[in-house]
Amino acid sequence: MRLLAALLGLVLVGTLAPAAHADPRWHFYTADRTRYESPWFGGAHRIMIPFGCTSAPYYSPDPRCRGGNGFHHGLDVAMPCGTRLYAAQPFRVVSSDSLGSAYGEHPLLLRNARQGWDLVIGHTRRVYVREGQWVRRGTVFARASDSGAPDGCHLHFEKRAVGGGLSTATWPRPLLDLSPRPS
Repeated sequence: MRLLAALLGLVLVGTLAPAAHADPRWHFYTADRTRYESPWFGGAHRIMIPFGCTSAPYYSPDPRCRGGNGFHHGLDVAMPCGTRLYAAQPFRVVSSDSLGSAYGEHPLLLRNARQGWDLVIGHTRRVYVREGQWVRRGTVFARASDSGAPDGCHLHFEKRAVGGGLSTATWPRPLLDLSPRPS
């Protein structure tokens, strides 16, 4: 009976573990405290910097934004380093040579021409795919990192037009299929 109680205690403590993995460098530029799940990553995590106008200091003032705020072309999701990334949709890995150092050491540029999108994922490590490879749905293809990120481990998701540059970035949330974690 003691063994069962001890195991139950470990299971319950394990369910509370996500808070213990908080990165002290995280800074959230949104009032949204919801933890979201996505078929693209393991676990449920908070948005650090939303798509669009933001007060985050990393972006130059943008005429689309009030009060001297900058424009963020992606969505940053805070998560522990090492969190697995999964292919929620099939894609081909294309050259990421056009991406700058702000995306970290191992940024990925993923393409699904049939569905009409490119997805830039910044701040990855242990990338398990290579340029030219076709990746099936459900495949683990990388892990989250803090490479190139001044504010701790997170992933940057940026949806673009196929072959398009930063100016073609659009709201990535529908592609990420974010859903609030059930209470």
